[in-house]
Amino acid sequence: MTVEWWRDAVIYQIYPRSFADATGDGYGDLPGIISKLPYLKQLGVDAIWLSPFYKSPMKDAGYDVADYESIDPMFGTIDDADALIATAHELGLRVVVDLVPNHTSSEHVWFQAAIAAEPGSPERDLYLIRDGKGEHGELPPNNWTSIFGGKGWTRLHRPDGTPEQWYLHLFDVTQPDLDWTSETVRAGFDQTLRFWLDKGVDGFRVDVAHSLVKAEGLPDQAAAQQMLDGEMGPMWDQDGVHDIYRRWRTILNEYDGDRILVAEAWVADPARLALYLRPDEMHTAFNFEFLDTVWDAEAYRTVITSTMGEAIAVGAPTTWVLSNHDVVRHVSRLGLQEPGSSHEGLGLRDEQPDNKVGLRRARAATLMMLALPGSSYIYQGEELGLPEHTTLPDSYRQDPTWFQSEFTRVGRDGCRIPMPWVAGDEGLGFSPTGETWLPQPTSYQALAVDQQIDDPASTWTMYRDALAIRKERGLGQGELSWVDAGEHVVAFDNAGVRVMTNILGQPVPLPEGYRVLLSSQPLESEHLPTDVSVWLVPVASD
Repeated sequence: MTVEWWRDAVIYQIYPRSFADATGDGYGDLPGIISKLPYLKQLGVDAIWLSPFYKSPMKDAGYDVADYESIDPMFGTIDDADALIATAHELGLRVVVDLVPNHTSSEHVWFQAAIAAEPGSPERDLYLIRDGKGEHGELPPNNWTSIFGGKGWTRLHRPDGTPEQWYLHLFDVTQPDLDWTSETVRAGFDQTLRFWLDKGVDGFRVDVAHSLVKAEGLPDQAAAQQMLDGEMGPMWDQDGVHDIYRRWRTILNEYDGDRILVAEAWVADPARLALYLRPDEMHTAFNFEFLDTVWDAEAYRTVITSTMGEAIAVGAPTTWVLSNHDVVRHVSRLGLQEPGSSHEGLGLRDEQPDNKVGLRRARAATLMMLALPGSSYIYQGEELGLPEHTTLPDSYRQDPTWFQSEFTRVGRDGCRIPMPWVAGDEGLGFSPTGETWLPQPTSYQALAVDQQIDDPASTWTMYRDALAIRKERGLGQGELSWVDAGEHVVAFDNAGVRVMTNILGQPVPLPEGYRVLLSSQPLESEHLPTDVSVWLVPVASD
C-alpha cells in the first residue's frame, strides 16, 4: 500500500527574499532558489514550501498580495516560477506555495474598486467595511486591534477629505481583511487555486487559516489580540472556516498527485485544531503547541501525547515544527534563561540568549522532532544552527510590527536574515555583489554552508544523517510507544529505534543491548549527557 507523501514528508521552508540572490540586488529571488535546489536534494528533504513571491508593495514582506497570479519583479517572472516548479520536480522535490486568504494588499484591484465605490455598493461587499459608531460614525465599529500593534480599523475618506466608513485590518493597515461571506471572494480564490494547481504545485500552506471567518455581528473582543498565544477571540477559529476548506479540498481532489492543504492555525486546543484535519478538509496543520513548548521533559511528553492523539482520531498525521519566519529561531529561544519561553522577536534591549547552550539544546530538540511519527518542517538555515540576529540595529528593521507597535516590539526581522553560503565572500555568498537586504551577524561566518557541508561534526551533517536514517527506518510512518527512562528524559520507541532526549537532567545510563545510530553531541561514555538526544537500535537487530 502506497502512503501519501505528505504523511511523513520533511518539508523545507524557503523565505525567498533571504535564501539566495541571483541578480545582485541584495534580495533573494526565484533564480537564486533554483540554483540551490541541488543543495536541498543533498540535504535530503522531500519538499519545499515557499513563502509568498506574488506581486506586492512589500509592506509586510509579501504577505500583502496585490495579485495572486503574478510574480513580484523582486523575485523574478512567471517563467521563473514555472522553471522552479519543473526543476524541483526533476530533482524529486515537491513544491508547496503560500496562500494568503485572510486579507489582500490595499493595492489589490478589489480593494481599489471598493474604496472608489459608494457605501452599500457590491464592490464593498468583498471586504469587512462597516459604518462607524458614534453620532457621526467617528468611532470604529468595534474594539478590535491589530496583531502588529495599534488599531485594527482605519477610516476611509472621500477624495474631498470627508470621512466615511471603516475597514478592518487584523494585520498591517495596508492589509484589509476580506469578507468571506462574499461569493465573489470565494470564486476568486477557487480560480487562484486552479491557476497554481495547473502549474503543477503540490499544495498550499494557508496563512492564518483560522482567521477567515469572523463572529457574526463583529462583537467586541474581551482581551487584547493574542494570535500567537492561542487566545480565541471573535476573529479566530470560527466554525464557518470549515466550509471554505471543504470547498477547497473538493478542488484539490480533482487533481492527481496528492495535492495538499497545510493550515497555519494558531489554535491552542488540540481538539479544535483536529477539526481542520477531518478527511474532507485540510491534510495537515502545523503543531504550534509543540513549537511553543518550553525545554521541559514532562511538557514535551504531554504535548506529543495530546496532539498526536487528536490528529490520529481524524486520520491525520501530526506536523512537527520548531522554527519558522514568524518566531525566534529555536537556537536562541532555547538559549534563554527560561529556555523556550518566548517566540516574540528579540532585540538589543531584550535578554540576550546563550547561543552556545541554545545550539546544544536545538540539536537535541531537532533529533527528538525528526524521530516522531508524522511530517516535519525545517526552516531555512536551521540545518546550519543559525541563531536569531538579536543585535540587529533598529535602523534596519522592516517588519510592520516594529512600526505599528510604536517601536516597542522588534518584530520578526531577526529570524529572516539572509542565508550564509560562503564564509569568505562578502555578504557570505548570499549575492554575487555582496549586497544583503538585512545585515548578517558576525556569528554567521563560521556557520556558513561551505564551513559545514564536509564537516562530520557539523549541524548540517547531523541534519543530513538524521533525514537519511529517518527515511531508511521509516520513522515518519512508525508508531510511538513511550519508554520510562526517568523524569528528565523524553524516551520512546518508534519503528525499531529508541529515542532518548535528556532535558536538563543529570547524565543517565544508556540501555544495555543497544548501539548508537545518531546523537546530537559526541558521546564520551555509556551515559546520555544533559541536553543531548540519541537514536539507538538493539544490537540483536544488526
